[in-house]
Amino acid sequence: MIRDITIGQYYPADSRIHKLDPRVKIVCTLLYLISLFTFKSILGYVLATVFLFGCIKLAKVPFKFIVRGLKPIIILLLITVGFNLFLTPGGKTLVHVGFIKITEYGLSTAVYMAIRLIYLIMGSSLMTLTTTPNSLTDGLEKLLHPLNKLHVPVHEISMMMSIALRFIPILLEETDKIMKAQIARGADMESGNLIQKAKAMIPILVPLFVSAFRRANDLAMAMEARCYRGGNGRTKMKPLIYKSADHMAYLITILYVVIAFVVGRYVSFKLWIF
Repeated sequence: MIRDITIGQYYPADSRIHKLDPRVKIVCTLLYLISLFTFKSILGYVLATVFLFGCIKLAKVPFKFIVRGLKPIIILLLITVGFNLFLTPGGKTLVHVGFIKITEYGLSTAVYMAIRLIYLIMGSSLMTLTTTPNSLTDGLEKLLHPLNKLHVPVHEISMMMSIALRFIPILLEETDKIMKAQIARGADMESGNLIQKAKAMIPILVPLFVSAFRRANDLAMAMEARCYRGGNGRTKMKPLIYKSADHMAYLITILYVVIAFVVGRYVSFKLWIF
């Protein structure tokens, strides 16, 4: 389960998506995620599926690698689907057994929420898998640069986000090592009720926090040794410059958002609960 988390990891490949400007990938990902919440028809999600799978194909990232990142959110997905399925009234009643009541509107809402959550994770994972942490930092700093006029520490914020993304795979690997070490010493983390399982996590969390603080302290000392003083007066070795492929990516994404918004909200389509 720990190794299945793909957000924050980078998958090296020679693809058109990898070569895009990080600002393009950040903006296009945000537009795609926002578009998922504007659909009222299943046709909009069909277009979103085509767009997402097309990007995955262009990125040359193994589809199994992206799907693997959905495993850690299965519990959250089931809880979200369950709440929407059983607590959303409206429409024809499909199942009514005791206090359990499932309606057509509740079923359609549950399906839509499940698709949104899955595509949110897949879209975010695709962006981090095709963009290095350094590129993400540069892209965020460049996009938020106008906020410098309001005395917002844009460089420091971008640096913190970059460090957080870098720490995700490191801490996951550290957690995996600690769990294997505890299991080798006879620790039982699978059996028992919820409280017992929570207590079994204490021998993992304590050394994990100690390791995280130690790594953070080492990083702070290394930055001070290199005379890091924030973003004032800093220059870029590789400045970000838009290319024709970046403008084309913007155009394709905006075209998708417009078409998907119109089709997903104003084109009626009847298919049972949809």
